[in-house]
Amino acid sequence: MIDAFEQLIVLNPWTMALAIIAGFVLLIYGADWLVDGASALAHRFGVSSLVIGLTVVAFGTSMPEFIVSTIAAIEKNTEIAITNILGSNAINTFIILGFTALIYPVNSQKSCRTFDIPVSVLAGLLVLFFATYTPPECWSGHDFGSFSLDHGAITVWGGIILLLVFCSFMGHSVHIAQRNPDETGEIKPLLAWKMLLLILFGLFGLVLGGELVVRGATGVARTLGVSDAVIGLTVVALGTSLPELATSCVAAFKHNCDLALGNVIGSNIFNVFFILGVGAVIHPLPAYPGLWLDAAMVFLASLMVWMFVSFTRNHEIKRWHGALLVSVYAIYLTYRLMCL
Repeated sequence: MIDAFEQLIVLNPWTMALAIIAGFVLLIYGADWLVDGASALAHRFGVSSLVIGLTVVAFGTSMPEFIVSTIAAIEKNTEIAITNILGSNAINTFIILGFTALIYPVNSQKSCRTFDIPVSVLAGLLVLFFATYTPPECWSGHDFGSFSLDHGAITVWGGIILLLVFCSFMGHSVHIAQRNPDETGEIKPLLAWKMLLLILFGLFGLVLGGELVVRGATGVARTLGVSDAVIGLTVVALGTSLPELATSCVAAFKHNCDLALGNVIGSNIFNVFFILGVGAVIHPLPAYPGLWLDAAMVFLASLMVWMFVSFTRNHEIKRWHGALLVSVYAIYLTYRLMCL
C-alpha cells in the first residue's frame, strides 16, 4: 500500500519533479554540513586530519549515493539501489572525467596508476561477475554454478566480500597516506553548538533528501511507464554525482586535475565496495534486464582510464581521451534508451 507521503509526491508530474530536485539539494547540502560538523567533532577529540580526510570527508562525498541506495534497499526497490551506483560510476568516469579532460588534460599520480585505478577496475570486474554468475543450490560434486546474462545477483555473501575488500583498501590507503601526512588540509575548529547543529541538520537533510529522491524517481518511472532501472541510471545517478561533478570541474579550471582523477576514482571505489556492499547485506540485489551491460560499462570505464594513464608518455588523460569517454557513454546511453 502506498503511504500518505508517497501519495503526496505522486499526485502529478510537477510534485514528482520538485521532490527529486528538493531531494538532491538536501542531499548535497546535508552531506556538506555533516562533513563539516563531523570533521570538527573528530578533530576536537584528537583524531588526526589524515584519518578524518580518509574517512569522514571521503565518506561525505559519496553520502548522496549511500543514502539513496540504502533507502532503496530497505524499501526493497532493488533496481534503484544498484542502478544508482552503476549509473553514478559510469557518469563519474565517462562524463565527469571526460569533460574534465576536455577542459584540461588530467594528470595522474603514480600511486593512483599503480593502486587506486586497478582497484576500481577490480570493482567493475566483481560487479560484472555478480551480474552474470548464478551459484549452485548446493556445493556438491562438480557443480560450481553457471554464467548467464541477467540471472545473477549481489547476494548477502557478495555484499560481505565487497565490504571486506573495502576494509582492505581503506587499511592500505591509511598506510600509504601516513607517509605523506601533509597532503590533508587542516580542519576548521567550530563551537560545540555549531558542530552539533551541522551534524543534526546534515543527517536530517540526507535522510529526507534520500527519501524524496527515491519516492520521486519511483513516481516518475511509473508515470512514464519506464523501469526503475532506467530512472536510476540517468536521473538519480546524475543527481547523486553532482558533488563529484562540481569538485572535478573546479579542479580542471584551476589546472589541478590530478585532484579530479583521485576524486572520481575514489568515489567509484567507495560506491561499489562500500555502498553496494551495504545494500546487498540489507537486502540481496537481484538482476534486472540490462544489468550485465551496465556492469560491463562500469568495468570498461575503469579499464579505459587505466590504459590511458599507463600507455601515454606523460601518464595523463588527454583531450582526445576525454572526447572518446564522452562518445562511448553517449552510444551506451542511446542504446539503453532504445531498448526500453
